[in-house]
Amino acid sequence: MTTIAIPFDTLAFVKKLETAGIPPAHAEAQAEALSVVLQNVEESRLKELATKGDILRLERDIKELEVKMDAKIETAKADTIKWTAGMFAAQTALIIGAMFALMRNNQPPPQLPVAQEMRMPVPTLQTPSPHIQEKKSGGSLPRME
Repeated sequence: MTTIAIPFDTLAFVKKLETAGIPPAHAEAQAEALSVVLQNVEESRLKELATKGDILRLERDIKELEVKMDAKIETAKADTIKWTAGMFAAQTALIIGAMFALMRNNQPPPQLPVAQEMRMPVPTLQTPSPHIQEKKSGGSLPRME
């Protein structure tokens, strides 16, 4: 523990006490006790004060924390981008899948082939033309009147 010089005039203090009626031995003892108390108070105050070395250490610690925080922020950014891209891809796949499912479920019913008739067509009667009949009979046919 270092001794700190405090600007305290003990002689002036002792003289004031003696003029107030305190015996010189008591006045000197009180001045000594007050000097020790003041020194202790000053030392405790100095312990609370920061030195240049304390400030330099603090600045160094702050820079180290800043570097660590920057690294964590960059990692968080990369993770956020990965998650966002993944979720975008998943949502896109989900929407496309839902569209295909809806398209498959909403198709018109398949068209059945047109049924063909199974019955035979009715034969049409053809009347032979008169000149064909003449050739077969070898002459003209008598006409009925």
